[in-house]
Amino acid sequence: MSTDMSGKSALRKELLAARRLLSEEDVRDASAVLAGRALDLPELAAAGTVAAYVSVGREPGTRALLDALRERGVRVLLPVLLPDNDLDWAAYDGARRLVRAGRGLLEPDGPRLGVGAVLDARVVLLPGLAVDGRGMRLGRGGGSYDRVLARLERAATDAGADGDAGAGAGAGAGADAGPALAVLLYDHEVVERVPEEPHDRPVHVVVTPGGTRRFTGK
Repeated sequence: MSTDMSGKSALRKELLAARRLLSEEDVRDASAVLAGRALDLPELAAAGTVAAYVSVGREPGTRALLDALRERGVRVLLPVLLPDNDLDWAAYDGARRLVRAGRGLLEPDGPRLGVGAVLDARVVLLPGLAVDGRGMRLGRGGGSYDRVLARLERAATDAGADGDAGAGAGAGAGADAGPALAVLLYDHEVVERVPEEPHDRPVHVVVTPGGTRRFTGK
């Protein structure tokens, strides 16, 4: 096991242990604050489609945010875990349309839209355990979102190449075709440094109960 991998494993254990100490009231209170802060993000205000996820257990809560986005008329896509750990997507049609799935997850019961549906999103809300001052995110280690991020990066690169080929001096807009990447965390999960591997990519913004922090010009 590489140093980065072992460092990630140790940090995951530490952060998951800290989450287990949170009470239901702690999680509920944080969820309400997180929803309010996230809804103030200009990226979400301008987004017609947002890819998100349903929080479970003591994850920073997303359910209030999902409902608020839906009430705004935003199309919310939620992940559906495939057998190979890749993610399909389906539209969120309210809490009553969520069903239990593997690994304790909740997924929409509606039509599957394909792994490429996430490319429609202008904001992608990523689950995570930590983020550091560079925006590097620590996930749970399953690799599902590594595939999603790679898919988004390929699409943005292709859009940039198409713009370079056909738009002359105005082609630069295509290079910024990717969505804003955001993560919701508890305050103590913004850490000094997250161990990284070559495939890891930074997020653009982290939202915690204590505030919002940006890492790029997104």
